Amino acid sequence: MLPPPQTAREARGSASNAAAVRAQLQRLLAHPLFTNSKRYPTLLSYTVEQTLRGNAAELKERTIGIEAFGRKPDYDANADPVVRIAAGEVRKRLIQYYYDPAHAGELVIELSSGSYVPAFREPESPAPEPVAHVEMHQTVPEPRPPAAAAPPARSASRSRFWFRSAAAVILAGLIGVAIGRYRPTPPPSNIDRFWEPVVSSPSTVTYCLGEPAAAAAQQQALSRDAPIRLAGRLVLSDVLTLARTIVPLVARHGAFRVLPASETSFAQLREGPIVLIGAFDNVWTLRITEKLRFGFQVRDGVLRVIDRKNPKQATWGIADNSTYRNLVTDYAIVARIHDSITGQPVIIVAGILDKGTEAASEVLYNPVYLDALLSKAPKGWDRLNLEAVIGTHLIEDHPGPPAVLAVETW
Repeated sequence: MLPPPQTAREARGSASNAAAVRAQLQRLLAHPLFTNSKRYPTLLSYTVEQTLRGNAAELKERTIGIEAFGRKPDYDANADPVVRIAAGEVRKRLIQYYYDPAHAGELVIELSSGSYVPAFREPESPAPEPVAHVEMHQTVPEPRPPAAAAPPARSASRSRFWFRSAAAVILAGLIGVAIGRYRPTPPPSNIDRFWEPVVSSPSTVTYCLGEPAAAAAQQQALSRDAPIRLAGRLVLSDVLTLARTIVPLVARHGAFRVLPASETSFAQLREGPIVLIGAFDNVWTLRITEKLRFGFQVRDGVLRVIDRKNPKQATWGIADNSTYRNLVTDYAIVARIHDSITGQPVIIVAGILDKGTEAASEVLYNPVYLDALLSKAPKGWDRLNLEAVIGTHLIEDHPGPPAVLAVETW
């Protein structure tokens, strides 16, 4: 077993272990997830090498900025968050890399949320970390740390706190409305039929949300005056999306949990139905949509929703030279599929930017917009996989009515 980061000095003394880590590092750097960038390989290489040399305690944001990215010793880390943004992207790319079954037997290099110190371990299947369930008759319990685990980083604990607190607050506010609005009536509405694979499951539903820091960095790439709004540590539009998509589940007294994407493991996704919120800030959304007809892509400085059946005929995107004030349209994907990799029903509500996500959530909450989408689907759609592209005009920083641009069923 290779040592965790806090015993990195022992790793330096083991030539075989250090050699195995360096060999795995070279495999990662040769993968397309890293070869198309300069910053991400730089951060990963620097942190791994410093850890192997026994310098893990010195891996701080300012030190990395100065030594790895050539910043001046007195640079303002708040004005120039290059290290934080690069570390967040490296974490997502490591998750994507090891998610691929082709890499199942390889040594694992991890970069935990809230830390710049990588961890190294042999490929195995650790027991999933206990996660608090939020149910109709429960309050959110305090999480118990797993035995023999390193103390969680303060920022990761704070992130989990905000996610679970937000879920509890939203649940308390929606119970009365949801029960009254979604009382079962024959025949079932289109909303009931759309959510049936999720709400009928006896298993806990996992709501997997994008990362606020990644969302802010995404909008900063488009415009430094992008008015990203946070509710605690959550994007405000994602909180609204979470509230809307919890309503059908609350009406059926279903159990659910709310997790940030970086802290959601593949083992947890296999435990029950999944609701994915957010696109470019949610690694699991990108992974699960990569083989669907409609998916997300960044190419030539444009964030896009693409049509893989008609790549030259239909693309919907936002150029990175646009300013937020000039953005007039955002695009999103709404999907209800049975994912063959996790073996679970999956609902996807994901926009290029946060306003696209908010508009997409309205389709799954307002029967008028859902009926408009389903009017373009064949009869028997509730027995099929379904994916749709949504467009919305932005007016004074608010999404307008969602429009259905394309629908695919199979």
